[in-house]
Amino acid sequence: MTTEATLLTIIKDGRILLLRKAPGRFGEGKWNGVGGKTRPGETPEDCARRETLEETGLIVRSLTPHGTLRHYFGQTEEPDWTVHHFSASEYEGEPKESEEGELRWFPLDRIPYDQMWQDDIHWLPHQIEGRRFQGDVYFNSDGSRMLRHTIDVEG
Repeated sequence: MTTEATLLTIIKDGRILLLRKAPGRFGEGKWNGVGGKTRPGETPEDCARRETLEETGLIVRSLTPHGTLRHYFGQTEEPDWTVHHFSASEYEGEPKESEEGELRWFPLDRIPYDQMWQDDIHWLPHQIEGRRFQGDVYFNSDGSRMLRHTIDVEG
């Protein structure tokens, strides 16, 4: 069964806010945007807002949708994760770390791609530029290695 989830990046003043997942969490040790699993009856937009508040203490104003990526781990017919991608630049509050992990602002020209999921370098630049995309990403069963990807970018 496919897990529906969201991922949101906050981009402001030439910087991006990333979270390094805490030990024991899915993606532990990797820098990523904030997000998580959608709850029953929750829209992807509502999930992105809720997860951002839970993981950063920030209330995001307007969300920009960028598309969806389907993630496969191992030899599966259906995606293990379908992730709806959003960005935001306007928010209320100050970032506060949570049990999810450490928060840090990175300059856009120094994003730590070598410490992120291997597919991020293929879609995040498009998201930063405001483009929409759809695609499929295939990893080995434990997610330690990306095997292949197809990302179609609009505009």
